[in-house]
Parts: sequence; C-alpha cells; structure tokens
Amino acid sequence: MHSHLNDMANHKSALKRIRQNEARKLRNRYYHKTARTAMKVLRNEEDKTAAAEQLPKVISLLDKLAKKNIIHKNKAANLKSKLTKHVNKLA
Repeated sequence: MHSHLNDMANHKSALKRIRQNEARKLRNRYYHKTARTAMKVLRNEEDKTAAAEQLPKVISLLDKLAKKNIIHKNKAANLKSKLTKHVNKLA
C-alpha cells in the first residue's frame, strides 16, 4: 500500500491525503461491490415474496451509495426503478 508514497509527494499533508484516498478507495470499492452483488441476488430471485423482502434493503444500499457520491444519484434512481419493475413483474 505504501509503495507509491515515496515516488510522489514530499509534503506531509499530501502524503496523508494519499493515504486517506487509498483507504477511501478501498472502502468505496467494497460498498459498491456489495451493492452490485445484492442487486445480482435480487435479479436472480424467482420467488416474489423473497424478492419483495430484499428490494427495500437493496434500495437502501443504493441510496447510501448515491448519498456518499459513490454512484450518481440518477444512476441510483435508474437502478432502483429497474429493480422495482423486475420485482413487480414476478408472478
């Protein structure tokens, strides 16, 4: 993780910024991946009641991502709309 600290900045603040960015990148990547997996699980769900149960949780995850600017709010809205339509289509 610290390999790229040496060949870049010399300022204390810049080094800290690099460390923070790295930590945030990993955290954001984890959140994003978790949400994507949850969406995949929801899309593959055949049972309507189970899907309807999962939907609010997935929507909540997407809203959190949008709030933290990990994904754009319009993209979040788009995904929520698609997933809701998918769940409603299940018989």
